Parts: sequence; structure tokens; C-alpha cells
Amino acid sequence: MPALFTYNHTFLLESGRSLPRFHLTYTTLGTLNANGNNVVWVFHALTANSDPSEWWFGLVGSDKLFDPERYFIVCVNMPGSCYGSLGPLDDDPETGAPYYHDFPLFTTRDMIRAYQHLRTYLGIQKIYIGIGGSMGGQQLLEWAIEEPDLFEFIFPIATNAKHSPWGIAFNATQRFCIENDPTWKEKNSLAGLEGMKIARAMALISYRHYTTYLDHQTGVSEDTKSDPVDWQVFRAETYQRYQGEKLAKRFNAFSYYFLSKAMDYHDVSRSRKTAEEVLKSIKAKTLVIGIRSDILFPIEEQAFLAKHIPGAEFLIIDSALGHDGFLLEFDKIGQAINAFQSKTVPAITLNNLLV
Repeated sequence: MPALFTYNHTFLLESGRSLPRFHLTYTTLGTLNANGNNVVWVFHALTANSDPSEWWFGLVGSDKLFDPERYFIVCVNMPGSCYGSLGPLDDDPETGAPYYHDFPLFTTRDMIRAYQHLRTYLGIQKIYIGIGGSMGGQQLLEWAIEEPDLFEFIFPIATNAKHSPWGIAFNATQRFCIENDPTWKEKNSLAGLEGMKIARAMALISYRHYTTYLDHQTGVSEDTKSDPVDWQVFRAETYQRYQGEKLAKRFNAFSYYFLSKAMDYHDVSRSRKTAEEVLKSIKAKTLVIGIRSDILFPIEEQAFLAKHIPGAEFLIIDSALGHDGFLLEFDKIGQAINAFQSKTVPAITLNNLLV
């Protein structure tokens, strides 16, 4: 079950805005061992929650790569989300009413600075493995830069050092959909929901690939096959509509809006040196993983990370699933991580994790 951590002290955001307190919902699986050397910190992507055994079930769970019998697995729900951490539908301490449109922007750097307080609370001195894809990988990189001695291994997947103009354009256009929903300016939890459905349908095109749709969404919907051709509805069309409706059942437009902005602001070089110089500060053993068909975070972005993180290796996974391959190609990702660790870690160290 998710747990709640509350930080009852002033917390300063990159924007200069300060909060009197914040709270985070987090999930832990397994037990911290006596040596404290079995921590796996998983960072979730845009609309996921704090339980990776639900959305990364191929990697996290009994007899999986990250087995709670072996590891102490931690995952935090991002601030701004709607799965328990501080979000737009929570009350603003200054007004006593929900934040809604006035929710403060948490950058990926703000997020990991919030997690640092949770880490202290949990008594974690060292993180053996940090892993995350997409926006989760962005957070991982920020933390590995902020605290270079914290991680033994990091596995950034389908992510980047700075969100690209291409990625920002996708996110901004999705926010336009929400902003043009007539209900968006209303102060209630359902505001902008129809716009978010369209935004999600648009996002899915960037998450997948031409081949994904060709392989799985060719033809017409089963419900319309008997109709005259003029009235047939294509499977690709019903699939887009379904994806929007599906997200609307579990998410809200405010969280979607602010989390997409947080992704846009991701830039490891902001208020630091160049991205090349900043990445050189990472000390963790690093395997960067890219998905060859990813059009949202193209492999050139992961190649850049691997080039500038000292000693990093780069692996490209062949997949027709596009950006979503980081969630679905868990067998290939697991094999890659095992192979990388077997080259880097003496067997005795791995055995010590079982202590």
C-alpha cells in the first residue's frame, strides 16, 4: 500500500516560489537489508503512479529483475500528479481552497529535491540502482547530477538531458487542447477533461510509431464492418478515442497540464554549466538505453547522454513500439541490465545483496 510522507518545513522551488510544506505518496516493496545496499529507486513517467509493480510488472515483482525478496524498491508519485502527492486539486494553505490553475510549477529538479527529504526520512544512505524512463529518466539524471555519490548504478531509458523543441511542441499543443476546452477556466476537478482526452490522443501518436499502428490498428472497427463503406469507422480512430476516454477515468486535466510543463522545463544545464560539463559530474556506473523507433525521445538524445557521462555504455533496443517501448520491452531491458551488471559487478557483491 502507498504511504504518505509530509515535509512540514518551507520548501523553495526553482521558480522562487516557496511552499510552507508538501507531501509525497510513495510505495516501498521489500526490505532494506542490514548493509543498506539493496535500494532500487524507480522513477515513474508522466501519468503513472508510485507502484511500479502495476505499470512495470515485467520488471518489478516476485521472480522479476527487481524482486522485493532481494531489493528494497522505492517509487515516489511525482508532485503535481493525482495519485496522492501534492497536486493541483489539493488545498492551497494560503487560501484554503484547491490550487487548480494556481498550482506551483515543480520542475524535475524540484521533484528530486523533494525526494531527498524522503530519502533522509527512510534512512537511505546509498541507492544501489536508479532507473527510470522518459520523464522518470529526466528525474534520475537530475538526482545523479545533484548527488554524484548517491547512486551505484543508473539506467536512464528513452530520456534526455534537455527536453527538445520537438517534445515541447507536442506538449504545448496538448495544453492548447485543454485550454480550448470551454470548461477549462472553471474551478472544479472536471475542468478541461474533454480537452485532455484530445490531448492524450495526440500524445499517443508521439508515444507510438508508424509501424505500431500499421501492425495493430489497420482496418475498420469490428462494430462497423457490416455498415456501408461510407459509415465505417477505422480502428485507428476508435483507438485514439478509447485512449482519451481511458485516461479521463483515472487522471485530471490540471495534473496533465502541469506535469507536461514540468517536462518542458527539464534542462540539466539550467543555472549550471553546459549539459556536456554537467553530465561529466555523474559518477554512477551508467547504461543508457534507447528505443530505435522512438520519435519523441530519439536515440540521438540517449547517444548524447552516453557520450558525456563518464564510462557510460549505450544500448539501442530494436522495437516497433516507439517511445512506449521503455514500458513494454521489459524482457530486452532486463537482459540488458543483467548483462551490464555482470560485466561490472563481482559476483560476491551481488551475493551480498541477499544478506
